[in-house]
Amino acid sequence: MTSLLQVRDLVVRYGARTVVDGVSFEVAAGESVGLVGPSGCGKSTTASAVLQLLRPHSGSVRFAGIELTALRGRELRPLRPRLQPVFQDPYGALSPRRRVREQIAEPLRVHGLWSPADGPARVDELLALVGLTSEHGERRPYELSGGQCQRVVVARALATRPELLVLDEPTSALDPSLRAGILNLLMGLQDGLGLGFLFISHDHTAVRHVCDRVLTMSEGRVVS
Repeated sequence: MTSLLQVRDLVVRYGARTVVDGVSFEVAAGESVGLVGPSGCGKSTTASAVLQLLRPHSGSVRFAGIELTALRGRELRPLRPRLQPVFQDPYGALSPRRRVREQIAEPLRVHGLWSPADGPARVDELLALVGLTSEHGERRPYELSGGQCQRVVVARALATRPELLVLDEPTSALDPSLRAGILNLLMGLQDGLGLGFLFISHDHTAVRHVCDRVLTMSEGRVVS
């Protein structure tokens, strides 16, 4: 399989403390790789460094053959649509005041992909893709369940047709009864769209259910 993401010798420090210490792994196109470990082990910091939401102290993050750590600001912008995050708290990821439809459309507008003729149909397509209806698109996040809100977050992440999703604890804020539905949704999307996943969680059972390979982190290092 073609390598989509290559992380080599990644180091992230906060002051004198090394939070991520020499982490290396790859994610192939269409592959799902899990990164598991206890709270504080560095897995979410690794995700932020992959997304270039924070800059590593040293090491390499290559996406589709491009060294992300060498890019700044506007140079990263063309790659953002291809590499999308899904975070833990769906309510925190969405504006409570704006309708769901507007929030799914936002990345299309930001990245110059919105068309007045085709945009509304694309939003309906994304809602259907995550198991929601056009009627859900007219609501605001506080009118939806946690599981429905996380589906909206996933739909928004898919709007730009990414190649890789970085999923940071995407089910940990949900009730146990809703987690299986989101996990099954993600598996179906991966199969249907050929997405790569970097799936970060402390839940070994969930990760092994979704992922092709699982890496374990402890104290900032990949240990297995």
